[in-house]
Amino acid sequence: MSYAAEIARILQQLGVAPGASHGSGESLSVRTPIDASVLAVLPASTAADLELAISRAAAHYATWRDVPAPRRGAVVRRFGELVRAHKAPLGRLISLETGKIAQEGLGEVQEVVDVCEFAVGLSRQLYGLTIASERPDHKLLETWHPLGVVAVISAFNFPMAVYAWNAALALVCGNTLVWKPSEKTPLCALALNGLLQTALMEEGFDGAIAEVVFGDRTAGEALVAHPAVRLVSATGSTRMGRDVAMACAARFKRSLLELGGNNAAIVCPSADLELVVRGAAFAAVGTAGQRCTTLRRLIVHRSVHAELVQRLAAVYARLPIGNPLEDSTLVGPLIDGHAFESMQAALAAARALGATVHFGERLAGLAPAWYVRPALVEMPRQAGPMLEETFAPILYVTAYDSFEEAIAMNNAVPHGLSSAVFTRDLREAELFTSARGSDCGIANVNIGTSGAEIGGAFGGEKETGGGRESGSDAWKAYMRRATNTINYGSSLPLAQGIRFDVTG
Repeated sequence: MSYAAEIARILQQLGVAPGASHGSGESLSVRTPIDASVLAVLPASTAADLELAISRAAAHYATWRDVPAPRRGAVVRRFGELVRAHKAPLGRLISLETGKIAQEGLGEVQEVVDVCEFAVGLSRQLYGLTIASERPDHKLLETWHPLGVVAVISAFNFPMAVYAWNAALALVCGNTLVWKPSEKTPLCALALNGLLQTALMEEGFDGAIAEVVFGDRTAGEALVAHPAVRLVSATGSTRMGRDVAMACAARFKRSLLELGGNNAAIVCPSADLELVVRGAAFAAVGTAGQRCTTLRRLIVHRSVHAELVQRLAAVYARLPIGNPLEDSTLVGPLIDGHAFESMQAALAAARALGATVHFGERLAGLAPAWYVRPALVEMPRQAGPMLEETFAPILYVTAYDSFEEAIAMNNAVPHGLSSAVFTRDLREAELFTSARGSDCGIANVNIGTSGAEIGGAFGGEKETGGGRESGSDAWKAYMRRATNTINYGSSLPLAQGIRFDVTG
């Protein structure tokens, strides 16, 4: 069976037709990175299609916001149940469209289920505050209310999980949704949104509460600019995020940004090197290095530097690379040729600085797809491409002498997403996670930089955008705060003891 035929079978199994994409524009060809063949052809959304989707979501907000939050949670519960019931075909779809290995595809679907479970509990915990008032017979409250239409712009590398982080929370908070996925992975969006619309309709609500549109940058720009959209949650490059932030600021609307990451792990003299090798390998080569949390820099104490490089090189030499649908594969393809070109340019820049590059070559015999052996790069110092994010499997390794120097190197990049330290020294672990340590939104001890759980708020600082999604109190990003003062007495005392008597 061809991959295109398998896609058609999966979509039929999920009850979704490729033509149900709310599009009437030019054809959008979807290719698999496995062998570059065409999976499907979808109609892209025109400006009129996008306007209709937003207007439908805006119209339904007026009723959805008044639905009790636990009732909204019931919709998200049903959505999670449908996703769980179709975990295998959804995981397969992710692998076909993104090139992720089978276990990573299934893991992403499980993440959708997990965040739905989190959001269902949250639907009964949208707490405000009661604050002591300085005035007698007064109550001071802080309450939370939905925003309106939330736009979600997602990237190709997590075509389902990132949307679910946003959608599950935004829905229980009382918002409606318009989703523009990456033009590289519209089939995953079509399938997942189809299940969400099924959940809505089974629970007695209109599927237009959650709309999906397809297109390129132009569609994203129109979505960001639309006055009915009150929050734009965007995942992608820092350059894209900067444009989104500026456009939102010009219209005084909110943005929630999850952008790039140039993540580092510090390896201390006391580190368990076996743990480091396993943790670093997964974080550096998982998803073929195409994660925002990918480990890109390994900052190693000079005393263990040579041994660790030797161990990692041995692992890299025997990595099973190939078709991600095969159970033995650990590294699948890059998404496209542009990713390969970016990788080779970074490796050339590293060589020009005196680096020793191990591997990084394209695998022969698998064209026109883009399979590479992940690169391990010994850098004489932290400079050049090591200070930049390249969305490909490159792990730069450099040495340090003092722990303070290592922390400074960790923080010496524009991004601030994820970081890690491997140590058995309690002082080093505590210092790394303190205000004097890592400046990233995620700071781990004795695990790698990738693989965050949904219970904690996910996101980073600096050019990573500052947004937080998924767990903890990330729900507040999807709501507006109101301060309420209630006078249940018969007098009107003013704050700060001010007297203003107009009765004569």
